[in-house]
Amino acid sequence: MREVAFLLASLLSVPAFALSQAAKEFIKITAELEPVQCEKRKLRRAIALAEIERRNEDVRSLRQRFAALDRDPKTARMERRLAELEPRLEKSSDPEDLSAINRQRVEAFYRCQ
Repeated sequence: MREVAFLLASLLSVPAFALSQAAKEFIKITAELEPVQCEKRKLRRAIALAEIERRNEDVRSLRQRFAALDRDPKTARMERRLAELEPRLEKSSDPEDLSAINRQRVEAFYRCQ
């Protein structure tokens, strides 16, 4: 009986269960967008470097690739949904929401490196 109680208590203390529905949805969408966001981050760096080195032809092609990522309808739809969720999460009464989202962003940042 103690083992069952311990198992139940440990399952209930998992942070994923404590998150609000908006936070769960935000994390899910962000995970789906991670490859695109990573590519955008790399393109921003490459554009900045090309601008510093005055490689105008490279800057133009890199910006076109960046714009193509923004034009993807599926990506645009998910980014719009994130923008809708953000104000709700900022006002969330659940203290775990923002820390879980921040943890996911940090992990995604280092995976992209």
